[in-house]
Amino acid sequence: MIELAFPLVLLLLPLPLAVFYLLPPHRKQVPGTRFPFFRKIVVATGLTPSSGSVIFRRSILQMISAAAIWGLLVVALAQPEKVGDAIVVEKSARDIMLAIDLSGSMDQRDFPALDGSRTQRLEAVKAVVGKFISTREDDRVALIVFGTRAFVQAPFTEDLESLRALLDQTEVGMAGPHTALGDAIGLAIVTFQASEIEERLLIVLSDGGDTGSRMTPVNAASIASRYGIDILTIGVGDPEGSGDQRLDEKTLEAIAASAGGTYQFAGSEQALAQIYTRVAEQLPREVETQSYRPRQSLSHILLAAAALLGFLTVAFLQISTYRRREA
Repeated sequence: MIELAFPLVLLLLPLPLAVFYLLPPHRKQVPGTRFPFFRKIVVATGLTPSSGSVIFRRSILQMISAAAIWGLLVVALAQPEKVGDAIVVEKSARDIMLAIDLSGSMDQRDFPALDGSRTQRLEAVKAVVGKFISTREDDRVALIVFGTRAFVQAPFTEDLESLRALLDQTEVGMAGPHTALGDAIGLAIVTFQASEIEERLLIVLSDGGDTGSRMTPVNAASIASRYGIDILTIGVGDPEGSGDQRLDEKTLEAIAASAGGTYQFAGSEQALAQIYTRVAEQLPREVETQSYRPRQSLSHILLAAAALLGFLTVAFLQISTYRRREA
């Protein structure tokens, strides 16, 4: 299908006719020579003299060529476009960020696995979170890891396979032995600021209390709430532990409450999998659909045709004039 981007330009098509009929012809005075024997010349040539100016007449070929060239130029100015079939593009309407605790306590091999054995906390977390990532086909997902410091392991991406690969490469202690939970939330806020998507969810998974943040986790969560970031906290440690090994459920609950989210405790790999399953069910498919039709301009073809027609007309007239002179 062909459409005109500026169809009103076609109103210029009758402009040459308006100029021809409404404006007087151009007049120019030129010097002349008087012949005392003018009458004899007229009789000898057999011509009939007349008064007035000389108006050059164009041939039919010139008129047709000029009209065709003008029409091609006007249509080219209207920018004809070849419009293709509609193309529908879907993009994510939600950003999900995963913050995973890699502090030294995540190396504890006391986490009940699905088969009843005891496994490393981080290994169980990576298995469950990896499956959750696979279900977020229509979302952009990012990964933050934190210990003594917080780092962006993967920025927001729709390449879920690469994201899972980066998750699998994480190891206990790679971000330091302590738990900077508040710094992780602060880093998440900064990362979310680069996103233009309104639906924002931060899932924080930790097995200990905050032991080294420059900003308290609750204050960071309050700031996150002002930026429209919902926070879900998940605890996987031991609430009855001691020192840095004890899971600080009160802090995780306060973080979730400050950001309008919820706190969930996962005492086993099965419980953790159930939590992520519920989260996946509560986050239905949400995408923004955009459609457009590819357009290809055809103006250059018309301009080339006008130039070619003008060249051929001039060439034909020159050849005709040359042949008349030779004859």
